[in-house]
Amino acid sequence: MKLTRRDALAALSAAGAAVGGGVIAGGLEPPRADAGTAAVETGPSATPSLSTDLLDLLDAVAEVVYPSGVEGRRAFVESYVLGRTEDRPAYREGLREAAAQLDAVARDWRGAPFAELEPDARDRLLRDLGVETADPDAEGPITERIRFYLVNDLLFAFYSSPTGGRLVGIENPIGHPGGTESYRRASMTDDVEAGGEDGGDSDG
Repeated sequence: MKLTRRDALAALSAAGAAVGGGVIAGGLEPPRADAGTAAVETGPSATPSLSTDLLDLLDAVAEVVYPSGVEGRRAFVESYVLGRTEDRPAYREGLREAAAQLDAVARDWRGAPFAELEPDARDRLLRDLGVETADPDAEGPITERIRFYLVNDLLFAFYSSPTGGRLVGIENPIGHPGGTESYRRASMTDDVEAGGEDGGDSDG
């Protein structure tokens, strides 16, 4: 099973995200040596970039909650997240804060950044935090924000894509993002109820 750029674009469309030119063209800018970031070009200037460390962490979360054997995961996650956060500074900041808190817990509890832990250790850490049973809430405590920004949104992306949707018999399933067994309880409806159709920010 291989995720493609078409999958990322379909997931962004399902999320109601405006897709920037860089995502459509298939060209993510390489990280600058002085910033270590990736960005989507949207015209004369790029949107605020996302750090490589953040994208590493998101890919590490996806490795835990996506089915095993998925190929093209990193490029899919980058394309989706960059498009998802474009022109949404409040959502982007919430994502960064949730990721930073998860990474801080990993360093404190496991002595290493989250992305550097083995997949089984990452899974156990999420379970120890209670993420598998937490309600997704952009304004809630750390566990609920990790569920909202890091787990549910990545699951939404995967299962609203044609490739991910085929696992549940529909190319663009409505109402259930799926995931590994312990994460299948959340639904797209949960995300909408937690923060509105835009995914929880109040950018206007």
